Amino acid sequence: MRESRRGPLKSAVPSNIVSPVRRCSRTACGRSAVATLTYVYADSTAVLGPLATHAEPHCYDLCAEHSERLTAPRGWEVVRLTDGSAPARPSGDDLEALANAVREAARPPERAVGPGVNGPRGADHTEAGRRGHLRVLRSPDS
Repeated sequence: MRESRRGPLKSAVPSNIVSPVRRCSRTACGRSAVATLTYVYADSTAVLGPLATHAEPHCYDLCAEHSERLTAPRGWEVVRLTDGSAPARPSGDDLEALANAVREAARPPERAVGPGVNGPRGADHTEAGRRGHLRVLRSPDS
């Protein structure tokens, strides 16, 4: 620490309070940043992408709420880049497929028509027991 006329200089914020998590650049917003905003003045474009690996002086880190509500000045274009590693939101088809799978799992199992016939391939095994989605099959020798 350096000495000044008033005494030793100390940091304004104690080091144990500073968080390594990057925060939203918007005033009075303390949420964690999830996206980085960069302006390309030559193209009149605002580019909003995944959180940059390092904080840059001319880029702005935004939280989820502020990145969703982002608007650009009149005549400017907003380009939203998606992160390929982020999970995609489920579509209507995904939800319908999930509902169908749940209905199928809830159905009672179909009984075999004849001895030795079990399943669509007509395997030569009969079901001896069942627990959830697992089956115990008898060997054709027994």
